[in-house]
Amino acid sequence: MAKIAFLGLGVMGYPMAGHLVSKGHEVTVYNRTFAKAEAWVAEHGGTAAKTPAEAAQSADFVMACVGNDDDLRSVCLGDEGALGSMAAGSIFVDHTTVSAAVTKELADVAAGFGVQFVDAPVSGGQAGAENGQLVVMCGGDQAAYDKAEVVIESYAKLCKRLGDSGAGQLTKMVNQICIAGVVQGLSEGLNFAEQAGLDGKAVIDVIAGGAAGSWQMANRYETMVDDEFDHGFAVDWMRKDLGICLATANDVGASLPITAIVDQFYKDVQAMGGGRWDTSSLIKRLRAMNPK
Repeated sequence: MAKIAFLGLGVMGYPMAGHLVSKGHEVTVYNRTFAKAEAWVAEHGGTAAKTPAEAAQSADFVMACVGNDDDLRSVCLGDEGALGSMAAGSIFVDHTTVSAAVTKELADVAAGFGVQFVDAPVSGGQAGAENGQLVVMCGGDQAAYDKAEVVIESYAKLCKRLGDSGAGQLTKMVNQICIAGVVQGLSEGLNFAEQAGLDGKAVIDVIAGGAAGSWQMANRYETMVDDEFDHGFAVDWMRKDLGICLATANDVGASLPITAIVDQFYKDVQAMGGGRWDTSSLIKRLRAMNPK
């Protein structure tokens, strides 16, 4: 069993850190809002720290799941950052979805402290975190990954190294690119069914077992038909992720025409007040365009 610091107790990090305790690890948590860390300790045990540096002291592993590039830098760098207080030979595992550029930047800083860095963004959403069924895509040194994998498996159904530093983040970009097109297609299909007078749920019952089937269809069609979006992965976060995808595509010379269009559709959803709605809320945009 390992001594672990977990930085960031949002809808993903809170249950992920809890799974570590259930597997017998010694866990210290940090959250920007300290009351959230205290609430986690009251529920799971362990210890709450007031700074990332305090949490990371003497930890074998430091796991982070925060918001964006700047949030990650804030918990890693400076006098209160985790990297400067980590022992040589310890491992920093970043579950945040960030740019590959900041991953490589922080991996270089970590190396200066003798700390190994594994980028390990996740897929599976809040339900996957709560149920310990996340898919984790990793980049970094093979030996560091092999050590971290044992800990990550506490909340993962699949964990795989895809290459050197940044490979995990690049793979997560592929994940988000694929999801964007699938959700838009599902939204258009369900909206078409509604406009044509069909029972959307009955239609999905038929087509889900064929070539049109997907995770999004299986897990989101009922709430989409019922116009319920107060759950899941928020539009604001999806736009953040797609922004990273589009910027990286420009750097590497890849064309993402559908992703660029869907990103603008999510911008429309934000303008409707749906920044915190689930990503499947793309259908609300279509309903607003085609009221019955």
